[in-house]
Amino acid sequence: MGPLETARELLREFPVVDGHNDLPWALREQVRYDLDARDIATDQSAHLHTDLARLRAGGVGAQYWSVYVRSDLPDAVPATLEQIDCVRQLIARYPQTLAPALTAADMEAARSQGRIASLMGAEGGHSIANSLATLRALYALGVRYMTLTHNDNVDWADSATDEPGVGGLSAFGREVVREMNREGMLVDLSHVAATTMRDALDASEAPVIFSHSSSRAVCDHPRNVPDDVLERLPSNGGMAMVTFVPKFVLQAAVDWTAAADENMREHGFHHLATTPEAMKVHRAFEERTPRPVATVSTVADHLDHMREVAGVDHIGIGGDYDGTAFTPDGLSDVSGYPNLIAELLDRGWSKPDLAKLTWQNAVRVLGAAEDVARGLQATRAPSNATLESLDG
Repeated sequence: MGPLETARELLREFPVVDGHNDLPWALREQVRYDLDARDIATDQSAHLHTDLARLRAGGVGAQYWSVYVRSDLPDAVPATLEQIDCVRQLIARYPQTLAPALTAADMEAARSQGRIASLMGAEGGHSIANSLATLRALYALGVRYMTLTHNDNVDWADSATDEPGVGGLSAFGREVVREMNREGMLVDLSHVAATTMRDALDASEAPVIFSHSSSRAVCDHPRNVPDDVLERLPSNGGMAMVTFVPKFVLQAAVDWTAAADENMREHGFHHLATTPEAMKVHRAFEERTPRPVATVSTVADHLDHMREVAGVDHIGIGGDYDGTAFTPDGLSDVSGYPNLIAELLDRGWSKPDLAKLTWQNAVRVLGAAEDVARGLQATRAPSNATLESLDG
């Protein structure tokens, strides 16, 4: 049996828990949530990285659907609610394939049923509008992680891709982390500044995650995780989920992307736009300036390093499909995970280690957050602190 078939066999038993997929935002942008126009029970390869058949082919057993909204939206909270509603509609529409999941036990139940556990993660603290009550409401609606920032700072936390604001986490930011711990919502440190990562690790009583970040030592981009932070994951119990985005994993792509982003802005588009019109601009730029191509091996290099620094119990996968314009060769859509597992098998990764990478670590981390929350709820009332009361 070759590595690819061995990979597929392993994924049948220990499927991928993917930390981040932006399908809901793509559905908002492309068809304004018209699920008939983008029926993922049919082949959507012309429009999306994701559909049900390709999730099955990729060996995906659990998916954190991102309920991301742009940080410059004036109505971020209702837009986040619309994203949550989209995920709930998808789960209701495809019950034979997608299973609602709120807990680690739900994830295991879905696996035993042969369905894909569907969880939600909010991407950016702007989605709570500085309100701990809104944070609790998102948890009640099923959101199981929140990325503390997206590309821009929030009032209480610094982003990796913005100018320093509060120097990491403010006092209210630390209170947000404590309240997430009390609820059982995972603290997601993708997108945040390294200072914010360190402050959150200091503040958190529960395991943290990086839902879609790679290694800064392998590719020096601020969206990636420095080694000193990876080294802290074993004592925290958390995990870093490698992302596939070429501009975060391949150094040559970092420089190319800076030029491509500037080209998008010159043409009047947000640099993250993936509408058909925006993609035409992207493609024209790429024709003029060939894009450096990441590969499965590029991503595996990150995982090798992250395993060495953090340990195999503290790594996972978060592809960021439908949230990126470009993908590595061999990982073009959600059907590609077996190619990555086959590459790791070729590099000598054991089947038990790969089972941790794909399934076991993510389930353990969510379960641990639930355990911490039960203890905290027995001793701590919900916080009604405000940004003004803590940060002045």
